[in-house]
Amino acid sequence: MSLLIVGGTGTLGRQIVLQALTKGYPVRCLVRNFRKANFLKEWGAELVYGDLSQPETIPPCFKGISAVIDASTSRPNEENGLKSVDLDGKLALIEAAKAANIQRFIFCSTQNLEQFPNIPLMRLKQTIENNLKESGISYTIFRLTGFYQGLIEQYAIPILENLPIWVTNENTCVSYMDTQDIAKFCLRSLQLPETSNQTYFLGGPKGWISSEIISLCEQLAGQSAKVQKVPIFLLKLVSEIFGFFEWGQNISDRLAFSEILNVENNFSKSTFDLYKIFKIDPAEIIQLDDYFLEYFIRLLKRLRDINFEDVQKQKNLIL
Repeated sequence: MSLLIVGGTGTLGRQIVLQALTKGYPVRCLVRNFRKANFLKEWGAELVYGDLSQPETIPPCFKGISAVIDASTSRPNEENGLKSVDLDGKLALIEAAKAANIQRFIFCSTQNLEQFPNIPLMRLKQTIENNLKESGISYTIFRLTGFYQGLIEQYAIPILENLPIWVTNENTCVSYMDTQDIAKFCLRSLQLPETSNQTYFLGGPKGWISSEIISLCEQLAGQSAKVQKVPIFLLKLVSEIFGFFEWGQNISDRLAFSEILNVENNFSKSTFDLYKIFKIDPAEIIQLDDYFLEYFIRLLKRLRDINFEDVQKQKNLIL
């Protein structure tokens, strides 16, 4: 089965590409900037030019393709990105996939879309989900939670640099997940016929509130955090005024994203049921505390290496 991966240079997309290549799938990546995507070529992926904001470039990318995995999203700082990419571009992608008679279309969406119709990006993703379901293509939709990778900038780095950490005044519980594990589910769905034409709410085995994550980072960093709280009503007001967000883009966006991904108390049970469907052992899923531990270990090693290099330079100057 040959794969076309859209959004391959992104945080999630690159993990999908890497794992797909490791499993022996022929992988083609739709990219706009070959230089930026060169690392994917070095891994073994084929690069083909395509731009969701230019629909005419999409159909040629599907030649010889069996399945498509769409892990892309536009950025608010891209002019007209929301409509041209997340609406018009995605609709063109679905039409091209339909014309190419692909076997499976995997779409990475976001949780709790229906609860936030006032946010344009959420509304557009809902439109794409509905269009995909009506297309007649065999699809699998994953409604995703927040990524571990996004928490480094939100929590770990501010603590290390003695900067404030912004949180809401409510205990929002989010089942964050490592992109490596999300990629694992995306690729596993290609092997399971029963996942065809299904929508799954995908998250980690445990929900975390901000105070727990801060406490974990404080222990690993060996220093205290400066916590600043934002009233939830103010956050909602900002969200209504500005209309859309991007995870990691700024403080209000991150907090808004956490509120959107708020999970219910029964999420853990439904998560473990999902793992059974995909035949994935929960013990294989990377835990958040292990992820942070590895990050801090790598960081401390890097700092030791930098310090060693500085000492060597000083010795050489003396000699």
